[in-house]
Amino acid sequence: MPPTELLFRADPYARSCEARISAAEAGAVRLDRTVFYPEGGGQPGDTGVLRTEDGTEFAVRDTRKGDGADDVIHLIDPDSPPPAPGSRVTAEIDWERRYRHMRMHTCLHLLSAVIDAPVTGGQLSAEKGRLDFDVDSKPEKTAVQDELNALIARDFPVAARWISDEALAAQPELVKTMRVKPPSGQGQVRLIDVEGIDLQPCGGTHVARTGEIGPVIVRKIESKGRQNRRVTLAFGDPA
Repeated sequence: MPPTELLFRADPYARSCEARISAAEAGAVRLDRTVFYPEGGGQPGDTGVLRTEDGTEFAVRDTRKGDGADDVIHLIDPDSPPPAPGSRVTAEIDWERRYRHMRMHTCLHLLSAVIDAPVTGGQLSAEKGRLDFDVDSKPEKTAVQDELNALIARDFPVAARWISDEALAAQPELVKTMRVKPPSGQGQVRLIDVEGIDLQPCGGTHVARTGEIGPVIVRKIESKGRQNRRVTLAFGDPA
């Protein structure tokens, strides 16, 4: 199976693209190129629609990774005949949902800069996000919230860049996650750089500036073990 061109890597703000069906079966469609982000790294897969040239729409209920690093599976209704391989479609994501994922994902990177400790887990949605930290003492809720919102308000630029596997191996401090290691073996690894604040490997989608995140609330900080503290965030604006 030829690899899918992952347009969201270069432009996370792209809402749609023209594509060709490279393979299709009951409930699953592969495209030669896509703006749909597949579930991974704690970020949910995109939802949206595939629209054929005759106007037929196929709702994408989820997006997952396939067998290869660049193999993306768009999950559709398994009870409906899929679009024919070779046909052309317009692939369009649920932008409002994706943009909230982008805002929260970048916010979690800022949180990992506010709390300087190894990350043991994390997850995000369109409504909230959380990180687990390997730390002895429980961080103070108000202090974390105030520092996080201060970083957001300073509107730092956020950019993606790539380094070689060898360069990452020589800088192990860049990897903050204890249980999930960044993919290697492809020759290069993608970094997300919040200018002067945070730099770490990440394959997810992010906003271009921290100011886009908007105010956030630290909902709770829980002890999930002797040295595991879970910090849960929510947007300050309504969904």
